[in-house]
Amino acid sequence: MDEILKKRGSILVKDVIVNKKRSNVFIGENGKIEELGEDVGTKFQNKAEFVIEGKSAYALPGFVNTHTHAAMTLLRGYADDMQLQPWLSDKIWPLEAHLTAEDVYSGTRLACIEMIASGTTTFNDMYFFMDAAARAVDETGIRATLAHGFIDLSIKEKLESEIVATENFVRSIKSRNNPRIKAAVGPHAIYTVSEVGLRWCSEFAKNEEICIHIHLSETEGEVNDSVKAKGKRPPEVLNDCGILTDKTIAAHCCWLNIEECSLLAKKGTHVAHNPVSNMKLAVNKAMPYQWLKNAKTNVTLGTDGCASNNNLDMIEEMKFAALLQKFASNDPTILPADEVLKMGSAAGASALGMGATSIAVGQPADIILIDPEVPMNTPIHNPVSNLVYSCNGSVVRTTICDGRVLMLDRIIPNEQEIRDEAKISAKSLVERTLI
Repeated sequence: MDEILKKRGSILVKDVIVNKKRSNVFIGENGKIEELGEDVGTKFQNKAEFVIEGKSAYALPGFVNTHTHAAMTLLRGYADDMQLQPWLSDKIWPLEAHLTAEDVYSGTRLACIEMIASGTTTFNDMYFFMDAAARAVDETGIRATLAHGFIDLSIKEKLESEIVATENFVRSIKSRNNPRIKAAVGPHAIYTVSEVGLRWCSEFAKNEEICIHIHLSETEGEVNDSVKAKGKRPPEVLNDCGILTDKTIAAHCCWLNIEECSLLAKKGTHVAHNPVSNMKLAVNKAMPYQWLKNAKTNVTLGTDGCASNNNLDMIEEMKFAALLQKFASNDPTILPADEVLKMGSAAGASALGMGATSIAVGQPADIILIDPEVPMNTPIHNPVSNLVYSCNGSVVRTTICDGRVLMLDRIIPNEQEIRDEAKISAKSLVERTLI
């Protein structure tokens, strides 16, 4: 077991269920699925460097978390049960003012192993000290699109420093030449970034051919303030500034109207639904899933950061997404299990342009194995329904990303060390904030 968790090599995954069929999967050293089928086990039994006994596990593409602030694992449970603005201004922002690169490194490493343990193989992140986050992603073996949180507060000097920070970060990520790590541009939101800053972000992302990651219409206050200050609702502001593109992931989108859903679809903009965070912070409206679906918008799924969730479990997030939409629409048929599963995997991979959209020959080997032999997954009348409504991240037995085994039979290398380091960082951060 130790060897398969330490090095890359060809892998034969035996006796798993893929698309309702018993199968074997051969993963080449290039990190891609090379062959798939019942006879593959016999063919590669003595050719694969490593063999994983699937034991009738369900094999799925890894989950894709399209909106989070990974290093906020250090803030888990620090400030709960508060109104959004006091939560931000009195608790979160003062603490973030004391963050260091090493804090972000240890917090992101903790986030990565939490995601690996619950089946996420790709995530979309916006935060600070993102070179440190990239180091954590590189070491843990997961995939990520990373953005420096661009906040200029309409201050000229801050705008200039954010431009330099973004340029330097994108240059740094590209110099890594690591296909598992991509850079994005991260204008925080219309209430923290000037229109000049938004236009710069749009043009820079276009020139660099990278994604844009932004918060959009999360609260009613955000919408009302935009109308009062600019005479326009947030999506119109972003559209005028060139932010709405087919490489843009817009998080939250709770307070969109039907015309704005059509606008996002027309622009090809992807939406990241964050049901747990939105309910916990009581934004008072569910993302209008049916309007977005009718407009053919690509809707994905994200957890948001651990200060407002408080975990990174995408299986739990799928259940909350389905339940919230059913409750908000008064229709139990809205967002069925198979749709929300795609939202949490293939839709996210498509939005980010990285990761696996399915388990098929030629796809990246981002594969998770779901344990069928646990109480919460028994009996199995419908495996997808069970996964979404009955399970949580603990049913993920094995996680493979880019053909590398990151967790095998619930064992992740260096997990204890990473957790211990994060505890020390979190304690130190709080102590610095209270001085």
